[in-house]
Amino acid sequence: MESAYCVATPDGVILAVRVIPRARKHEIAGTREGALLVRLAAPPVEGAANDALIELLADRLGVPRRAVRIVSGWRSRQKRVAVTGVTTDQVLALL
Repeated sequence: MESAYCVATPDGVILAVRVIPRARKHEIAGTREGALLVRLAAPPVEGAANDALIELLADRLGVPRRAVRIVSGWRSRQKRVAVTGVTTDQVLALL
């Protein structure tokens, strides 16, 4: 089963993510415009928000940090994130 923000790949999934930095806390806040909405307390400075995003997704999905990488949008609020070792069903159940 696929959703608007989660697409299967041969080795895992690609997530469409919309990041809101400098929030009160790290949280996954549903979806917005076909992307997973993630609020991060970290500022978008020197990759801090990107690191926080990777850590949050790895923790929620139960995978090591090395299994989560930002494919595109490193300096944007709109990102594509690859997660290896999970299926779309697992992602939808855990997020």
